[in-house]
Amino acid sequence: MNQDLRRKLDHITNILWAGGVTNPVTYIEQISFLIYLKLLDEEENNRELRARLGGGNGALLFPDQAARFRWSKWRFKSGAELHTFIRDEVFPYMASLVKDEPQVAEYFRDARLEIAEIDVLKQVVDELDSIEFRKLGPDVKGDIFEYLLTHLGQSSLNGQFRTPKQIRAFMVAMVDPEFGDTIIDPACGTAGFLIDAVEHLLAKYSEKPLEMPIYGEEWLERKGLTLDGAKTQMPNLQTYRKGPGEKIPNWEQLEASIYGTDVSRQMMRIAMMNLVLHGIGKARLKRANVLSEMGGLTEDDLNRKYKVILSNPPFAGMLPKESIRHDLPTNSKKSELLFLGLMMESLAPGGRCAVVVPEGALFGSTGAHVELRKKLLQDFEVLAVVSLPAGVFKPYAGVKTSVLVFRRPVNPPEQRKAATQKVWFYEIKNDGYDPDKIQGGGRPETPEQNDIPALLTVWEQYKNSKFSQPPGDEAGTVLKPGSPEPKCWWAEYERIADSDANLSASRYKPTAGEDVSDDDPAELIREVLGLEKCLVDGLEKLLTEVETA
Repeated sequence: MNQDLRRKLDHITNILWAGGVTNPVTYIEQISFLIYLKLLDEEENNRELRARLGGGNGALLFPDQAARFRWSKWRFKSGAELHTFIRDEVFPYMASLVKDEPQVAEYFRDARLEIAEIDVLKQVVDELDSIEFRKLGPDVKGDIFEYLLTHLGQSSLNGQFRTPKQIRAFMVAMVDPEFGDTIIDPACGTAGFLIDAVEHLLAKYSEKPLEMPIYGEEWLERKGLTLDGAKTQMPNLQTYRKGPGEKIPNWEQLEASIYGTDVSRQMMRIAMMNLVLHGIGKARLKRANVLSEMGGLTEDDLNRKYKVILSNPPFAGMLPKESIRHDLPTNSKKSELLFLGLMMESLAPGGRCAVVVPEGALFGSTGAHVELRKKLLQDFEVLAVVSLPAGVFKPYAGVKTSVLVFRRPVNPPEQRKAATQKVWFYEIKNDGYDPDKIQGGGRPETPEQNDIPALLTVWEQYKNSKFSQPPGDEAGTVLKPGSPEPKCWWAEYERIADSDANLSASRYKPTAGEDVSDDDPAELIREVLGLEKCLVDGLEKLLTEVETA
């Protein structure tokens, strides 16, 4: 994304902030409404052109008298006329397209124009009108919205913050989606995981992939680097392969395999716009509370199983007992356990899940904690626990977290045998960002200190062994004195089961032995006796002084 686009976006957000729209979730939603209206106007141009050329039979979005609701027809309005027209006529018209354009209608259902200052609205419309979205590819459109979403990093409202790109990227790589897999994030927020999963598939099926750093094109641009230059300066830099996906067999089928839910209508609109701008216009997103008995899910939703689940759900919440779904494999009211139980229940045979969990979910000693972990170990294959740096979500969340990776066996294990045989642990101490140097809501990069590339390298080795030979030392191993601190290790199921199914990585980390002293033991004893004698002499002297005082 070039500097001119970034300047326009900064100007828009500054205008809204100065105009009283200060909640990042709100102003990103409001920008989304206006961007969507401009995109629909551009789509209408395409439909009209196809109709004139005799191709396509799609109905117009704005037929006959409805043409006045097009962006190009009202963008020249100003003042109260512009504000009233958008609020009272354009939004209601878009929400009325339930039959002809259900996705558009759903997007604008209950939509409210919350830019109260009429001059502010006009300035935002003018700035967006200067951006020719039709000339931008999905990558640039996606970069525009990703840049806007960085503002959520400064929001602590209801835990609405984005999972950092580098964390999402390695989680997607570990579950490795295939074309045809159904993919869901049940707490999708801004849809980052869903977009990364699609980009992973595009890279996998692309004939001419483009290799990029895990931090993306914008990162290179800001650093003034080429890819080769970045690799030269930072030999451990993780890269990923990205391309147009020429070999994707069926794009409509790919879009139809993407699912997402979120309880917030604002976040759902933001997620939908993020997907649209990334070229994924027909993903199956739904506003719903997936943990609730009356959360808005249909019978099909409740019964559907997924091959890939990726999520960083909200935790530290408590739900009323009477509202919780009865089909979840836990009696807890804690949101982190309920979400974990939901993902276990929703995973198809052979399906893989990577989920961010608070550390307490891995070692909590309550009955609900222990029972759910035991069920996870018994009925699922726990492939990895990746310990994340304490400040990975700083400054908006300071809870210590880990990524839990597991899969459902294709064939259920025997009653007497647990599905999990060994659990592999990996400790990330540095993720390529410095959490203690926050400037403007960002997290300055330090790619030379990045444990993620090594994680993915040894994960591939583990995967190639069909998860039978976990890298690293076994839990409880005492390493030679002076050995480097281990990055990964593993534990047998029996050892974990005997520890109340504790899955905290630190519990099983091998320790380094201490060097044996070369000192003469007799000399050490003489030194101790000398110190003891000095202590006794001092106390006797003090006693004499007290008695003669």
